[in-house]
Amino acid sequence: MEMDQSVKQNKILTRTTYAFGAFGHDLFNQVMNSYFIMFVTNHLFNGSDTAANNRMIGIMTTIIFVLRIAELFIDPFIGNTIDKTNTKWGKFKPWVIIGTLISGVCMMLLFSNLWGLTESPFMYLFVFTFIYIIMDIFFSFKDIGLWSMLPALSFDSLEREKTATIARIGSTLGGTIVTVTIIPVILFFSKSNEGGTGDSRGWFIYAAIAAIIAILGALSIGFGTREVESPLRENKEETGFKQVLGVLVHNDQLMWLSFAYLLYGMGAYLTNSLMLYYFTYVLGHAAMFSILGMANMVIGLLAVSMFPALAKKFKRRNVFVSCIVILLVALALFSFADKNVWLVILAGALFNLPQPLIFLVVLMTFTDIVEYGQLKLGHRDESLVLSVRPLIDKCAGAVVTGITGMTAVLAGMSGNAKVTDITASNVMTFKLIMVVGPAIAVLIGTFIFLKKVKITEEKHAEIVNELEKTWNKDESDK
Repeated sequence: MEMDQSVKQNKILTRTTYAFGAFGHDLFNQVMNSYFIMFVTNHLFNGSDTAANNRMIGIMTTIIFVLRIAELFIDPFIGNTIDKTNTKWGKFKPWVIIGTLISGVCMMLLFSNLWGLTESPFMYLFVFTFIYIIMDIFFSFKDIGLWSMLPALSFDSLEREKTATIARIGSTLGGTIVTVTIIPVILFFSKSNEGGTGDSRGWFIYAAIAAIIAILGALSIGFGTREVESPLRENKEETGFKQVLGVLVHNDQLMWLSFAYLLYGMGAYLTNSLMLYYFTYVLGHAAMFSILGMANMVIGLLAVSMFPALAKKFKRRNVFVSCIVILLVALALFSFADKNVWLVILAGALFNLPQPLIFLVVLMTFTDIVEYGQLKLGHRDESLVLSVRPLIDKCAGAVVTGITGMTAVLAGMSGNAKVTDITASNVMTFKLIMVVGPAIAVLIGTFIFLKKVKITEEKHAEIVNELEKTWNKDESDK
């Protein structure tokens, strides 16, 4: 009885600390991925020379795009490095803590003018590139380490769903609280209000707060989580660096899920990243963005808390399809919402509603693919397989960063632009990029997911049963 109580307490501690770590992680990620480009376009380069501003914005977004794409070839090796880590604290926790500390400091530096270096564009770009590379690499260690812990916390698919759901509640709260707080907090710490979105000082302080919260979350994971010990986690052989790409290429389910998620991610990220621009330049009510954030927080938490029940009753694939339908309805509302602020808020809330659920379906499928690859390829690669999801997030983020910067320039929403400067043609261009492009990407991704991804809850249970019979068994035991 005492043993059962101890196990229960360990599960609660693991879920709670893991969720707080996910909260800080997504808060950091949301600030960096969704709002850094707005800091660049509206506060870092906002001098009187519009051509020079646009040129620097173009160079910055190109650098980010190139670095993110280059990192696609690095992330699998980061995952492989984590898989080979063996410390008394486990594989994952050291990388989660170290990665968060270094990337947090770097993010604070990126949300600044680097001690006035923007006055010397060449020197600024050189230092910016160096800091961004360091931030991105160590964020990858943290991101991959955090989410690849999941299959190490339990082998039971239902238990994984519970842990992932609670973690996603934390991450959803972390991501949506940014939408609620970013403008009020930035305005509070700003000395001036540039275009309704504060000034550089306010943005820097907000980034510093986000980095500190992320660091505290990483420390909570370090002290609170527990990995399961099982013969199934003992590899028959290590995956060498030369084998890394082979693991990715020969795991067909991993490849198809990756393609589907990449297309969905590009569509969802693009609309999300342009949302604040919509409120600022189309509606002319940047402060109303916080109302959308509050609505998103409430419905996001409700949606995530319902995931285990929905997945149990309707199965993950059906939940996925239903969520995609809601997402497309929201995009349709955006297409004709125009300056109706309440219709825009409704569309934004509907657009946010399914995203945490889609993330959980995808995350659980990636997690179950660990055992699929283990059975098919003969070795277990937790972090290597789970590194693909954040790799895809980065790839989608790189593309979206470039498109967002381009959209801000094409739609006249950069520098010191005001609502009165935005023409009907600007709005049309903006909506084509914010609504039509994402809808096409999401539809293609959904088709691939339904046609090619075969890992279901039942299929995973069969795979685990087979592994328990055969894994690490000598021929004499068979």
